[in-house]
Amino acid sequence: MPADTAHSRASAHRTPPVPSDPTPGDQPGGQPDVQPDGRRLAGVVTMVGSGLSNQTGAAIGSLAFPVLGPLGVVAVRQYVAAIVLVAVGRPRLRAFTRRQWWPVLLLALVFGTMNLSLYTAIDRIGLGLAVTLEFLGPLSIALAASRRRVDACCAVIAAAGVITLMRPRPSADFLGMGLALLAAACWASYILLNRTVGRRIPGAQGSAAAAGVSALMFLPVGIVLVLRHPPTAEAVAYAVAAGVLSSAVPYLADLFTLRHVPAPAFGLFMSVNPVLAGLVGWVVLGQSLGGPEWAGIGAIVAANAVSILTSRE
Repeated sequence: MPADTAHSRASAHRTPPVPSDPTPGDQPGGQPDVQPDGRRLAGVVTMVGSGLSNQTGAAIGSLAFPVLGPLGVVAVRQYVAAIVLVAVGRPRLRAFTRRQWWPVLLLALVFGTMNLSLYTAIDRIGLGLAVTLEFLGPLSIALAASRRRVDACCAVIAAAGVITLMRPRPSADFLGMGLALLAAACWASYILLNRTVGRRIPGAQGSAAAAGVSALMFLPVGIVLVLRHPPTAEAVAYAVAAGVLSSAVPYLADLFTLRHVPAPAFGLFMSVNPVLAGLVGWVVLGQSLGGPEWAGIGAIVAANAVSILTSRE
């Protein structure tokens, strides 16, 4: 998602809630209050549902590829994300200064490029591999910011996973893999830009403005699609479902979850999203992965998990 958060969601669709730090565990809402076990359990259940919603949304969106193509699906998804975020963030655009506008515009460009490259990669190499490679974006930032030996080992483990996934073979689609890595680079840039936006613009106004600008950038795409190749109602429904499940639901769920689940636990769960993507791709789309692919996914997930679990030692 992204596709789709400023607080780094390891999913196909990245949606930008509220800006924060680049570590995979940092999410909107800050540290959770001390809650009864029942509320914490509700937070965990919501977190699981959010992850499944995110990946299922990406899978459903890919069903519209034959009619809309990845570009059309992403355009619809950007519209949905903009509606949700502008409604929640309520940006006061006229009050923005030039110093505030330039990171917002860059954020909008990166946001659109991230989702487009990811969805195009999903079309070429499947949901599981695309999401796993995209996850390298926030993971790389988290590891690069550390000077611990254990994180250096985690980087080696993650690199081994990448080599396994991208190893030369007759069926390898290196263009698709390259697009997934472009999505990873965009995600990393997206996180860093959100830090700048968060320092200069209060609340979620900056992210909401970026989502709105990104949707405007994709508006010509929607117009051309409607005029040249009128989409079917079914394809539009799939694309809208992708926007709701991969943008609106995860965003709202994260706001609730982080009031009841510690940030490290949240980050640890988010590292499992590549596994969820692989499973959803297999069940919904019939995209099966071989043993080496699962091993590569496992290595990248393990690298993030070890880094988070040892971060407070």
